[in-house]
Amino acid sequence: MDELDDATRTRVEAAAFRALVEHLRARTDVQNIELMELAGFCRNCLAKWYAAAAQAEGVELDKMAARELVYGMPYDEWKARYQKE
Repeated sequence: MDELDDATRTRVEAAAFRALVEHLRARTDVQNIELMELAGFCRNCLAKWYAAAAQAEGVELDKMAARELVYGMPYDEWKARYQKE
């Protein structure tokens, strides 16, 4: 990646991020606790990082709005549909 200019690197990283988010949205069978145990992060962590990156760019994005961007729906709706006991 050293040969990529900053704009290209940013586009590639953004595309990889979008692919990860789409993958996590599709894999509703995978619970956050499982992600946490195996990967050390979960959808909520990703949303937290998303909100922090937005704030670093001067964009107001609260925790719940960031979660909705990651989950593809309101967090409470996702929990009701897919979260297991």
